[in-house]
Amino acid sequence: QVQLVESGGGLVQAGGSLRLSCAASGGTFTDYAMGWFRQASGKEREVVAAISWSGGSTYYADSVKGRFTISRDNAKNTVYLEPDSLKPEDTAVYYCAAGVGGLLVAVTTTPHYWGQGTQVTVSS
Repeated sequence: QVQLVESGGGLVQAGGSLRLSCAASGGTFTDYAMGWFRQASGKEREVVAAISWSGGSTYYADSVKGRFTISRDNAKNTVYLEPDSLKPEDTAVYYCAAGVGGLLVAVTTTPHYWGQGTQVTVSS
């Protein structure tokens, strides 16, 4: 059983940046592709970014491409999301997820584990 704990959310002005972290425990980190999802109030949860087990492959939703960066540190069992040039429409609860198998599709389609979420609020 893998436990995921997010941190780093908060209130930021439009145009600002953050660094979200997700620490994993209870499993072999490199067995998993990792991803970040978000859910805005009244909307469905959507995938924001994903990264393969080695970090060699990444995926970004069109809405965040060029503004968000996903990375992982396998020595620290941690995945990061660095949103930049934030917009009010980026306001959401951001969730970390892990998919068994290590490839991007493992986390973008059928995540096996979820964190509890961290709130990101972007003021205009």
